[in-house]
Amino acid sequence: MPVPFPPALDLSLDLLRCPACRTRRLRPDHAALRCPMGHAFDIARHGYASLLTGTRATSGDDAAMVQARDRFLSTGSYAPIREVGARLVADAVSEQATVVDVGCGTGYYLAGVLDHLSGARGLGLDTSVRALRLAARAHDRAAAVAWDVFRPFPLADGTADVVLDVFAPRNPAEFHRVLRPTGRLIVVRPTGRHLAELRGQVPAMVTVDPAKEQRLHRALTPFFEVVVTEQVEYSATLSRLDVLDLVAMTPSARHVSRADLNDCGTLPDRVTVSVLATAYRTR
Repeated sequence: MPVPFPPALDLSLDLLRCPACRTRRLRPDHAALRCPMGHAFDIARHGYASLLTGTRATSGDDAAMVQARDRFLSTGSYAPIREVGARLVADAVSEQATVVDVGCGTGYYLAGVLDHLSGARGLGLDTSVRALRLAARAHDRAAAVAWDVFRPFPLADGTADVVLDVFAPRNPAEFHRVLRPTGRLIVVRPTGRHLAELRGQVPAMVTVDPAKEQRLHRALTPFFEVVVTEQVEYSATLSRLDVLDLVAMTPSARHVSRADLNDCGTLPDRVTVSVLATAYRTR
């Protein structure tokens, strides 16, 4: 049975450029996207387009991490983070904005933005095909594309009103290239207090580098200047299953097993959620 062309991908098709040619537009061709030079890229039956070429990205969440993230985010424990990101976007752009979510994961944060902007369209980029299966269904105006954030994006210059980066890797030069001159970059990252109770109980968890903010500043300053920064900090009540999913959905899952968590005894039932959300304008 032919794969129907995803309506959300059709909404954002004009943003995409062939990753092989770099400048030529992509057109729908049955269950694929094709450029005038004949380069073709599959559209998965789950609704996302795979534009990755050459050596495949080695990063990206596996099935267990994605399932844990989907379960945890569905509890609403991170809803205030989603809310502040959506508000920073809505304060800066029109209802008809184009939003690119880099490292979009399951599409949770992009969907929150689109819920605030009734006429906006969204495009999520991620390396994890497991996550993209959910991102392609996260919102009826959100398309999903497999791509590696560390490579030049398969997007035209100056086409995005917003680049959204929530707990994700960053490529400042590409953020700057794809944003309009009036666009905004929204970056959400953890502070040193984020999940402190859990990290204190599970020493093998990945910690927040104290120099993270300085590195972020050095990387972004050549391209962007700060408009506003907001801190979101609150205490979240979690069940044991929530805690297990919280660990399993992060890079800590590669270092901490369920056995490690069981050996820790009683896990905290409340954790501090602490992030900084910054809106940047282009230089």
